[in-house]
Amino acid sequence: MQTIITTDDTSAINTRDRGLNYGDGFFTTAKVIAGQVEHWQYHKARLVECAERLAFPAINFTELEQHIAKAITGCQLNVLKIVITRGEGGRGYGLPQHTHLTILITVLEFPQSYPALAKTGVSLALSPIKLAAQPLLAGLKTLNRLEQVLIKNAMAKQQCDDVLVLDHQNNVIEASAANIFAISDNKVYTPSLEQCGIKGVYLQSLCDKLAVEFKQVSLNELTQASAVFICNSLMGAVPVSRIEQHTFNVEQSMCLLNELLAKEAKC
Repeated sequence: MQTIITTDDTSAINTRDRGLNYGDGFFTTAKVIAGQVEHWQYHKARLVECAERLAFPAINFTELEQHIAKAITGCQLNVLKIVITRGEGGRGYGLPQHTHLTILITVLEFPQSYPALAKTGVSLALSPIKLAAQPLLAGLKTLNRLEQVLIKNAMAKQQCDDVLVLDHQNNVIEASAANIFAISDNKVYTPSLEQCGIKGVYLQSLCDKLAVEFKQVSLNELTQASAVFICNSLMGAVPVSRIEQHTFNVEQSMCLLNELLAKEAKC
């Protein structure tokens, strides 16, 4: 069973909800264009994977999609956020015998800065906050995002558009709220997400268009790439103009990516 709460709903979330008390849940954030959810099949697959790996019951997508369709009616360019918690119940951390999901649907304004960043590129500083390893949760977009909160707080004091986040072995993992991928010798690679980090919807869609290698990436290797991008489901692929003191040619970066996409489209 599940309870769906939308933006205009006056229903209150129970103070015993496990999402609030333990971060026991997951979410996805999607771009809405002309009343349609972009890459919905990938967002849906993400929700299914999160539910399965976190031992949640199956989500009733027929009901959920009906509520989403109603919530985004008339939306031209917006953000759709879907949060799913295990609801209330259980003793302490122990799971409830019968789970009644709580699903929150929120429609938000689209960030005004994204279109400009796509043209100018983003400057990245190195975050002082490093990600801890937890392979059981790696790749998932759970409600446990305190590391990202600390990253954003530290980033407010740095002169950059976003930050590059490493793990404790100094491997490159991601940006503050986006994946990273690079092009070298006409090959695309992205950091391994087996120990930590989130596998984003846009990155997954890119993997269906290009041969993308997941591997360990050092900061030095990344700065030696021909082009570097950050990406997520809202901004798409945005070229990186600078990592610390190392600069990239944004126009050249976009040309390289577009050439690879065009080449694969012809195959």
